[in-house]
Amino acid sequence: MEDMNNPWQQLSRKKVYDNPWIEVYEDQVINPRGGQGIYGQVTFKNKAIGIVPLDEEQYTWLVGQYRYTLNEYSWEIPMGGGDSTIDPLLSAQRELKEETGLSASRWQNIMRIHTSNSVTDEEGFIFLAQELTQGATEFDETEDLAIRKLKLTEAIEMVMSGKITDAISIAGLLKIARMLDL
Repeated sequence: MEDMNNPWQQLSRKKVYDNPWIEVYEDQVINPRGGQGIYGQVTFKNKAIGIVPLDEEQYTWLVGQYRYTLNEYSWEIPMGGGDSTIDPLLSAQRELKEETGLSASRWQNIMRIHTSNSVTDEEGFIFLAQELTQGATEFDETEDLAIRKLKLTEAIEMVMSGKITDAISIAGLLKIARMLDL
């Protein structure tokens, strides 16, 4: 597939919101058909980091938490934000330890993802973590997590049945399933 030239023209940009994690912009634009309008963009200050921990018996770990934005409980792979100025692998190692207590000796970056590219520029990285060692968790102040160890095939079934709805978790788990021919 060919890369295309940008058909959008930005006339102006105004920051309408800012906090330690995101900025929200309202742009005046001319769209690809020549019409004038507005476009909102959420810009993330961190990278999204997801980890699929996998032991030698093909068990993985999920974390469960109540997601304020959704107003519902969510099962997900371990994940969090990573400082944009550091290697995403270092953020993945920190997040895995923080949320599950696990450390891994072998790491593989399995994919780069854009989480919702119609409204945000958020970029994510998903890692496979193997050769695991269990330790203590180090939850953030905002985290009240449940940790669940289960067969990778069970986690894949949770994706397929709609019990896991988080985009980063779905992408990571299905990528691992494909890599392992599950």
